[in-house]
Amino acid sequence: MNPRLGYRALRHGRVSLPGQLYLLTTVAAYRRPLFLNVDTARALSRCMCEGSCWGDASLLCWVLMPDHWHGLVKLGERDSLATVMNRFKSVTAKRLHCTQVGLVWDHGYHDRAVRAEEDVRAVARYIVANPLRAGLVSHVLDYPYWNCVWL
Repeated sequence: MNPRLGYRALRHGRVSLPGQLYLLTTVAAYRRPLFLNVDTARALSRCMCEGSCWGDASLLCWVLMPDHWHGLVKLGERDSLATVMNRFKSVTAKRLHCTQVGLVWDHGYHDRAVRAEEDVRAVARYIVANPLRAGLVSHVLDYPYWNCVWL
């Protein structure tokens, strides 16, 4: 089976709505644990917090796992979801190429629009608790690669 068909299916029905919140996930190329390397994880974390990554979108919450990334992003008025994710991947990959990691991100990403009736802070807690659920730490505050605007 062609793995690209899965990415096409993810794009089917994808809608970019200005002001909409999206729970996003993207994985490292070949699902390699690139971000176990402290220098790589720190470089990506610093880069991700720069405005050049997001255009007119807002990054509200994120966690960088050893082989993937989760984020809560609010779209702005100008850029589509695809534009925002392409920019994020491009800017972070260019920054990491100086660390000689090779290909950084896999193709595609997963998105889920956060419904208006959902508790946005609960979604953010879900995101930052990923390292805890994965058994990487025993307390969320012990994991260094995450941030949330509600702190």
